[in-house]
Amino acid sequence: MKRIYFLVPQTEVAKKIVDELLLARIEERHIHILAKQGTPLEHLPVASFLQRSDFIPAMERGLAVGGSFGALAGLVAVALTSVSLVVAGGG
Repeated sequence: MKRIYFLVPQTEVAKKIVDELLLARIEERHIHILAKQGTPLEHLPVASFLQRSDFIPAMERGLAVGGSFGALAGLVAVALTSVSLVVAGGG
């Protein structure tokens, strides 16, 4: 997925950009507007929390790293099980 970011000084410019994107047949559900708190964004598609933050990519990275370390720790635990039984006098 490609993303295009625009920094504009006024909401009127943002409205013109949104209109141009809609004329270019980009669906409104793919357009998200961010602004500082208190800026009126009437009739503009406002970004949700997930779109404003890095939550989904961070969750994907955390899942990959945590899963990898968990699998590695499980393999080490299985490999060392026989050693720990001998050390403990169980086998």
